[in-house]
Amino acid sequence: MLANHNSVAAETNKPVILTRNATKEPKSIQWILISVVLLFLTLFLVVPLIAIFVKAFEKGADAYFAAIAHPDSMSAIKLTLIVVLITLPLNAIFGVVAAWTITKYEFKGKNFLITLIDLPFSVSPVIAGLIFVLLFGLHGVLGPLLQNYDIKVIFSIPGIVIASIFITFPFIARELIPLMQSQGTSEEEASLTLGAGGFKTFWYVTLPNIKWGLLYGVILCNARTIGEFGAVSVVSGHIRGMTNTMPLHIEILYNEYQFSAAFAVASLMSIFAIITLVIKSFIEWKTDFKSSKVS
Repeated sequence: MLANHNSVAAETNKPVILTRNATKEPKSIQWILISVVLLFLTLFLVVPLIAIFVKAFEKGADAYFAAIAHPDSMSAIKLTLIVVLITLPLNAIFGVVAAWTITKYEFKGKNFLITLIDLPFSVSPVIAGLIFVLLFGLHGVLGPLLQNYDIKVIFSIPGIVIASIFITFPFIARELIPLMQSQGTSEEEASLTLGAGGFKTFWYVTLPNIKWGLLYGVILCNARTIGEFGAVSVVSGHIRGMTNTMPLHIEILYNEYQFSAAFAVASLMSIFAIITLVIKSFIEWKTDFKSSKVS
C-alpha cells in the first residue's frame, strides 16, 4: 500500500499540501468575541445615547421644547448652521482642487502638500485656536491692520468660521485622494485627446466618478463642523446669544447646572449625528453596490 502511494506521488510529481483556514475559530470563541464587542458598544455608545434623551425629557416634553426654543439655544443653532453652510462649500472646493492636483499631476513638493493637508490632524484644536488668536487678535500679527479697517475676526463669526475650516478641511481631500488615485488618469486623458477642455473633462468625467466619495467626505466634514469645540471655544469668546455654537452653549448650560436644558440641546446634536450616520451608511452601501456591479 505504501508502495502504491509512493508510485502515485512519483507519477503526479506533486506534493500533498494540507491547508487550514487560519481565521477559523471555534464557535465558542466567535460568540465570546462578538459578545465583547456588543457589550462594549452597548456600554459606551447605546447607553450614553439613551441617557442623553432620558435626561433631556426628565422634566417633561414642555420643558424640553422650551429649552430648545430659548433665544440663546436658537441663536446657537442658527450660528452652527451658518458655520456649516459656509464651511462645507469652501472645504468641498478646496478638497476637490487639492485631490485633483495631487492625483492628476506630477510635480515637486507633492509629499509636502499632502503633509500640509494632514496638518490639522496632528495639531490640537485648542492650539489651532490659539494660533488664530495670535494671528488675528488685537495684539496679534495682523491685529493692528485689521483694526485700522474695522475688521473683527476674533470673538466674532469670521473667527469661528476660519477655525472650523482649518479643523475640517482635510476630510474631503483625504477621502478623495485615494479614490482618484485608484481611478488613474486614463479617462481624463482620453477626454482631452477627443478635444474636451479641462472644465468639461472635470464636469463630465471626473465629477461623476468621485461624486459618492465627495458626498461621503462632505458628510464627515459636516459632522466634525457641528461638533467642533476646542478651536471654536478659543476664538469665540463665549458671548451668549452671539458667538456660542451648540457645543459651547451646552457647556455653558451644564456649568450653570441647567442639566435638562443642556441635555435637550445635546439630544438635538445626537439627532444630527444619527441622521449623519444613516446618510453615511447609505453612501457606503451605494458605493459598495456600484463597485460590485462594475466588477
